Amino acid sequence: MIKIVTSCRLHMTLIDLNGEIGRVDGGAGLALPTPNVTLTAEKADEIRVEGAEAFTDRMKRAVEAVLPEGEGVRINVESLIPPHVGFGSGTQSSLSAAAAVNELYGLGMSVRDLAFTVQRGGTSGIGVGAFENGGFIVDGGHRFRDKGAFLPSAASRVPPGPVLFRRDFPDWNLVVAVPNDKGMHDEEEVAVFKKFCPLPIEEVREVAHVVLMQMMPAVMEEDLESFGSAVNHVQNVGFNRLEHYVWPDIVKEVSAFMRTRSYGAGVSSFGPVVYSLVDNKAEGQELQAEVQQMLDESLGGTVFMTKAKNSGAEISRL
Repeated sequence: MIKIVTSCRLHMTLIDLNGEIGRVDGGAGLALPTPNVTLTAEKADEIRVEGAEAFTDRMKRAVEAVLPEGEGVRINVESLIPPHVGFGSGTQSSLSAAAAVNELYGLGMSVRDLAFTVQRGGTSGIGVGAFENGGFIVDGGHRFRDKGAFLPSAASRVPPGPVLFRRDFPDWNLVVAVPNDKGMHDEEEVAVFKKFCPLPIEEVREVAHVVLMQMMPAVMEEDLESFGSAVNHVQNVGFNRLEHYVWPDIVKEVSAFMRTRSYGAGVSSFGPVVYSLVDNKAEGQELQAEVQQMLDESLGGTVFMTKAKNSGAEISRL
């Protein structure tokens, strides 16, 4: 029997949705230990996925994509990542199911092979990188001639972009708010990409400048203030600036409040997850309580404090 425990991810920014120099997408993000997908798997006479709720069909498709002909598997899902909130649930659920088959049958496929086979990582490579190695990740996107259009990952059919930079994230506290709402997904998400892309090249250059010359060095030098400034900066430029128009009011209110009480705050992907970076546990607990009250008085939701996960999915034999 195989047991798999994944990460989830925060997607901080896409880099290039212009394509002028021949590449698109690229992004920066971070792996977290929770929420996660936890499952066990064993060989069986048929394909059975139990406990996956809304992810049952997705995980079955992932299994079918890699399972040797004539074989079967039984997967029991113990925990899931909430769908469509900004944690990258689709990638983690698909990869965990495919990785279970890969381990059970000794297929020898890499994480990137699995991601391409189950059609994940076609826009952002952060979720694939989080599953593979965790930490803080910057990926290099795709050749535009290969992808052919500005599309979200769920509608893209290209391999994950190359990882340009991966580093253990410093021992910083993050306060993460999860309002009871859903972000854009499926056809709505495709429509947003089609409406707003290509973005002005000046904004692409600004985002790339911040990621290369502020975010990445701040991680390497463990400079929390600079990293928080970079997070704040990229909320107001590039695709993040456009996503602001489709966020619910409570997401805007929570992110603005958290920004005043932390080193930096942002919205992960299309949200509604909001994350912030704080200096110490006491400050984090105070902010957590205040944001929880904001959610309790509006849509409801949960707030928790965590740190980055600097390793990939945990795969073990029982």
